[in-house]
Amino acid sequence: MRSPAAGRTRPRRRRAGSVVARSARRSRMRRVTRVGEVRRAIARWRAAGERIAFVPTMGAIHAGHLSLVGRARATADRVVASIFVNPLQFGAGEDYERYPRPVRADRSAFAAAGVDLLWEPSASAIYPAGDATRVRVERLTAGLEGAARPGHFEGVTTVVMRLLNAVQPDVLWLGQKDAQQARVIEQMVSDLQLPVRVRRGATVREADGLALSSRNRYLKDGEREQAAALSRGLRDARARLEAGERSARRLAAVVRRAWRGRPAVREEYVAIVDAATLEPVRTVQRRVLVAVAARVGSARLIDNFEWEPR
Repeated sequence: MRSPAAGRTRPRRRRAGSVVARSARRSRMRRVTRVGEVRRAIARWRAAGERIAFVPTMGAIHAGHLSLVGRARATADRVVASIFVNPLQFGAGEDYERYPRPVRADRSAFAAAGVDLLWEPSASAIYPAGDATRVRVERLTAGLEGAARPGHFEGVTTVVMRLLNAVQPDVLWLGQKDAQQARVIEQMVSDLQLPVRVRRGATVREADGLALSSRNRYLKDGEREQAAALSRGLRDARARLEAGERSARRLAAVVRRAWRGRPAVREEYVAIVDAATLEPVRTVQRRVLVAVAARVGSARLIDNFEWEPR
């Protein structure tokens, strides 16, 4: 990516109502596969003084992804999205081959949401022959998903760095549901002094609280109802925090209590960690991340919330 010293083209001053005007004249979504095509489109927008927002995804688009597109449109003149099921972040025995890929539905959803450019790179475009470079963030990747899925975050940071290098956005939008991933990418961007602002969008949920996820498609009918226990346990833990509970051990017990009697829910972890360092805490004294992971049938689901004492 460009160095911070290189600067950016200053966006043109916007008049009142310019968001409405841009929406009215928004062009049809363009789909590209090559890095060069992405860079040429970005260069044209930059020359016009436009700000760029980027929403990277692995497809199987749902309302959570589209909420990020909406936030991106509110913070930039142009929105770039990508769909790339990244093989590097899947471990042995994980669901890379069966990961949902409803390509036509995804394209339609992004077009309707107002994406300007959809990048659908091939694996060889991201990892060309002879590829030998990886990006690793230490410490923040040791626990939670990093412990449960060895090598996962090296795959995430490597692919995000390559996507950012091509798009070079002003703003990168990520979802709070993948809180550890967002925190790791924030650290990578800071450490490597990348000129992009990382922002998070709130987790989008079903009516019963289940966090939207591409892997919810794996749930069978009976499992779907039991999966809602993940968010129910988190809701109960938040209520206990609001009531004054500060023991991480007792908070974890509150989450697990909500899972009892639901045999399809098989715990991988229930963790209360510092929201910045992701280190486990025994007592809640500052902002924390309460995070859970469980298998429900064949689906591996995660959920979380952040909370800070007032």
